[in-house]
Amino acid sequence: MKKQTVLIGLLALFLGICAAPLWAQTGSVRGVAKDENGKPIEGATVNMVNTENGRKTDLKTNAKGEFSTIGVAAGMYTVTLNKDGKQLVKFDKVPVQAGDERVITFDLAKEKGAGLSEEQQKKIAEVQKQNDKIKGLNATLAQAKQLEAAGNYDQAVVLLQQATQVDPSQDLVWAYLGDAQRGAKKYADAVQTYQKAVDLKPNNGPYLNGLADAYAKSGQTDKAVQTYAAAAAADPANAGTYYFNEGAVFTNTGKVDEAIAAFDKALQIDPKRADAYYWKGVNLMGKATTKGDKMVAPEGTAEAFNKYLELQPTGQYADPAKQMLASIGATVETTFGKPKSSSTTKKKP
Repeated sequence: MKKQTVLIGLLALFLGICAAPLWAQTGSVRGVAKDENGKPIEGATVNMVNTENGRKTDLKTNAKGEFSTIGVAAGMYTVTLNKDGKQLVKFDKVPVQAGDERVITFDLAKEKGAGLSEEQQKKIAEVQKQNDKIKGLNATLAQAKQLEAAGNYDQAVVLLQQATQVDPSQDLVWAYLGDAQRGAKKYADAVQTYQKAVDLKPNNGPYLNGLADAYAKSGQTDKAVQTYAAAAAADPANAGTYYFNEGAVFTNTGKVDEAIAAFDKALQIDPKRADAYYWKGVNLMGKATTKGDKMVAPEGTAEAFNKYLELQPTGQYADPAKQMLASIGATVETTFGKPKSSSTTKKKP
């Protein structure tokens, strides 16, 4: 009996000694897979091949891009990340040690830069940083536009001032700030702000146009006119708009001849700009004289108002245009609303 008890004890010891190495010969593996944007790669396969015996272990990534397993035989492995039949990353000679946990990270953003020189990787990192900054600024610009659309110009100004501090080299941010300052009627501030945008991008028509308007509204008429002319020279495609705005400045300051000349320039570029005809007519009316009890307007006045009505028969200035035509004894002469002449057709017998 005593011999049997000793035998059982020795057997248990033997089994214990044998069991320890079996447990100690395996390790565990866990990790995560991220794409080039740092987002988790879901549903990918992590394939592990033991380089000594060819034994394979396949793992799947979850919604967080994570994978894990236990009981992986100790040894050296080739590990690949695969998705939709395509190998994304391959790691050679990945050791799994007995009793330890091997952490494997698949980061496609880092792997994309593998094999590049340190300088090239630095440039890529700088570009990525700049792209991230631009994305943030674009979001700020969009938010500022929403605030302006709601009439919250002061809030937009504060937001955009912060954006200029993030990256003072972005001309568009300065231009947006100038727009917000004009909306808030901070014209002197807008002049300085638009100037910074123009300094960064000198031949930008819209920036010069904004600067000219800020000059005009802050009482600096001469500078406004010069800047509108500069905008027209820098941006010929939209010169009609800049000359029209110049005409508006002259109209508001009572410079009739200059206003008429500016509106004529606008119409040479865009002959269908109805409001330019109307305001040309208004300025021509400013040169009208009286003969007895009759008002005599310069040549071209009635034509200007009629052309406006031709283009905008129900427009904003339709009624004033008709009233001014009546005040100079002119009639409305436009084909709008008149029946089109039709040729007679011979009836078949």
